[in-house]
Amino acid sequence: MLKAQPLNCTLKRDTSAPSSTDAMIAVLARELTALGVEVADTIRLAAHNVPPGVSSDEGDGDEWPAIREKILDADILIFGTPIWMGQACSVAKRALERMDAFLSETDDQGRMPSYSKVAVAAIVGNEDGAHFASAQIFQSLNDVGWTIPGVAACYWVGEAMGSTDFKDLDRTPDTVTKTAKMVAGNAAHLARLLAADPFPGQKQE
Repeated sequence: MLKAQPLNCTLKRDTSAPSSTDAMIAVLARELTALGVEVADTIRLAAHNVPPGVSSDEGDGDEWPAIREKILDADILIFGTPIWMGQACSVAKRALERMDAFLSETDDQGRMPSYSKVAVAAIVGNEDGAHFASAQIFQSLNDVGWTIPGVAACYWVGEAMGSTDFKDLDRTPDTVTKTAKMVAGNAAHLARLLAADPFPGQKQE
């Protein structure tokens, strides 16, 4: 069975605080579950001690190593972020920076630990920036070895300068549901192909 690991990069540290990013992750999780994918409990990064850095372990008290292990134990990463100031938030960038360590953690075929694993995005915000945020996320994730399927971002953006959050909606918009089905279907299909036939890499001299 394929496994997906959601990572919520909300700025809210309190795990009991409602999060629109959680709500969007839940939309994708439902669609993946319907396709037979096991979805792990969401990791809320801001609730953990993850200091800045570009290594897989920044020393005493760093909780990233355990989070990294859960992420790499899955076949699919659901990378969730809110939009702040028109871009992916600082917590999301912290996660991406910590994955920079993958560049030096290759096997004898030159493959990073994220090779043959799939990543998709769950993005929410009350301002424009979903396309820019997905561009930031997908370029960074691809740089450190993740494979991005076609139609890999499920997002919702509220009215400019509005006050309604995704979590406050009475129902999920049809376009979001339709996109979530496509994202989940493409991710699960690609992950199954890669699980059966991983990237070969190249012999390192």
